[in-house]
Amino acid sequence: MIRGAVVGAVATVPMSLLMLGAQRLGLMGAQPPEKITARLLTELGWRRRSKQSQDVAASLLHLGFGAGAGALFVVLRRGLRLPLPPVLQGVAFGSGVWFVSYMGWVPWLRIMPPADEDRLGRPQTMLAAHWVYGGVLGALSGRS
Repeated sequence: MIRGAVVGAVATVPMSLLMLGAQRLGLMGAQPPEKITARLLTELGWRRRSKQSQDVAASLLHLGFGAGAGALFVVLRRGLRLPLPPVLQGVAFGSGVWFVSYMGWVPWLRIMPPADEDRLGRPQTMLAAHWVYGGVLGALSGRS
């Protein structure tokens, strides 16, 4: 699980780079980790915060979420033993994380609309970012 958490955090970096590139191209609007963090901090009562402190919190939370998902991936891989190459297992897992998040708990908590109702560009970018995350996660987690 520790290896999965480390690999999950590492896989979050190229994912985040894709997201930042897409944002610079005008495809994203606000980043989902920023929106989620803003909501969390507001709910926790931290209403007066700088953009810089919120951005740091969003980055740390995103890395933490990636680490937790990476640990879960390793556990699932060992338990399921699917007959797919590790990279494809990771891409499938990343797709699942995207679906559960952007069609599940994120809209349920009213942080963002469901992916099928969101602004054009963001859902597609986030799905591609989750494929990158999953592919890197699968590649780095090995054949265990």
